[in-house]
Amino acid sequence: MKKSISIGWSILAGILLFAAWPVSPLTPLIFFGFCPLLFIAEFINKKTNYFWHVFLAMLIWNASTTWWIWNSTDVGSVAAIIANSLMMCIPWVGFFAVKKRSGKTFGYTALVVFWMLFEYIHLNWQLSWPWLTLGNVFAAHPEWIQWYEFTGVSGGTIWVIVTNILIYELVVAVRNKQQLSKILLRCLVILIFPLLTSFYNLFYYLQHTFNKPATSNIIVVQPNIDPFQKFDASTAAQQIDILVKLSEQQIDSATKLVVWPETAMSVADWQSNVRENIFYKPVFEFANRHPDISLISGIETFKSYSSANASPTARQREDGVFVDAFNAAVLIKSNQNLEFYNKSKLVPGVESLPTFLKFMGPVFEKFGGSTGGYGRSDSSSIFHSENNPYSAAPIICYESIYGEYVASYVAKGANLLTIITNDGWWGNTPGHKQHLEYARLRAIETRRWVARSANTGISAIIDDKGNIIQTQGWNKAAFIKYPVPISEEITFYVRFGDWLYKIAGVLAVLMLGWNLFLVMREKKLI
Repeated sequence: MKKSISIGWSILAGILLFAAWPVSPLTPLIFFGFCPLLFIAEFINKKTNYFWHVFLAMLIWNASTTWWIWNSTDVGSVAAIIANSLMMCIPWVGFFAVKKRSGKTFGYTALVVFWMLFEYIHLNWQLSWPWLTLGNVFAAHPEWIQWYEFTGVSGGTIWVIVTNILIYELVVAVRNKQQLSKILLRCLVILIFPLLTSFYNLFYYLQHTFNKPATSNIIVVQPNIDPFQKFDASTAAQQIDILVKLSEQQIDSATKLVVWPETAMSVADWQSNVRENIFYKPVFEFANRHPDISLISGIETFKSYSSANASPTARQREDGVFVDAFNAAVLIKSNQNLEFYNKSKLVPGVESLPTFLKFMGPVFEKFGGSTGGYGRSDSSSIFHSENNPYSAAPIICYESIYGEYVASYVAKGANLLTIITNDGWWGNTPGHKQHLEYARLRAIETRRWVARSANTGISAIIDDKGNIIQTQGWNKAAFIKYPVPISEEITFYVRFGDWLYKIAGVLAVLMLGWNLFLVMREKKLI
């Protein structure tokens, strides 16, 4: 194959993957997106050569779907796109090596389990960036993936990769004039069976309601405050006034919960001093006027420690005191102690810096990142107050793309997912739209309704089947009032989390061990 032609196939792969990704309406293209890379593997003999072809495809896919990161960090976005593209090449090079050594069947198996292992690691290590987890691609089509309540997004990843393999094999069979019946049947089964399962699940949930009738309502507030000005103390009083006025417009006797977005309370203060903060006086006056209502809000806070009990993320000041800064959520209710949850899943390079990159702190700070990083909670926690039917999961922004982590809130008793976010950093780009769509996946996995408050939009109410019930568009001050029902059902996914990833990870390690053994035997090292 000529080099220009093989490069053309790589470019085609990147374009197909981009064209399939939310918020594009061309989602079915994902079932063909990897086929060009499988085709190239038939004609290239060197791993290095194959790596560069795959890297080109991954770079096009990453850059075209997540370019909007540039609006919040320019150099950081370039680094993230290149790094993610490079890491995505590892499973493909592994597939190529196994295929050349052990044949097509083992090669395809390796591709599935290696990619699954890559995604699982990318969900859990310190440089986690799972935005392009393959199972996310179906976020705009909840009717296709009702079975995510059993598998989470890992099931969607397997569906994508196996379907690509079967479609590619079908094309090869047609090209070589081979018998098509078996491979065609497999393609149809793999494509259609998940859809039929999803439609059955959807029908089942329509026939059997697991939600308690809604006797209470929730108000979700979207203040539409410029994210680049919201931390200016000179406008803090005006910002709080907007939030309070929007909240009170349609409060009635059935209103039990009000949700404000991430860092809505933006004047950083000690967690022990929030009630005394003069800027927040109107907030507590609002809570006292409505004693039956709980308020969940994003807030910037600090916490101090002695040297004996300092957290791993705390930074020491000149006076010897250790301090953590938090991107947090707070539960406020009249005559009740404040409850805080500190964001646990932090954005790498912006809110946190991996331990192995601490030496690059000054570089990250120069390009919009954080040298010390935020403190964090060790695990999820829920917000519940007396005489309130809602036990809420205070999910902060980036955390909403982690299925297993969100499921942990539900395992602890959350009957509602509240997502508070500030997507305005990215501007009116696909970023905030993709983020909204991913929230629909969490609703299906946990069978919980979602109340999503976004500073500049898009705020929404999402039902437990992933349907967007009400929404407020981008770049306007608004609110949503809705009688949200609650559910106590615990799904298979909530119980067992990313079980498919873990099984695939074990298989990947076994396959790596076996191939290492074969290499060592060939070289007569054993």
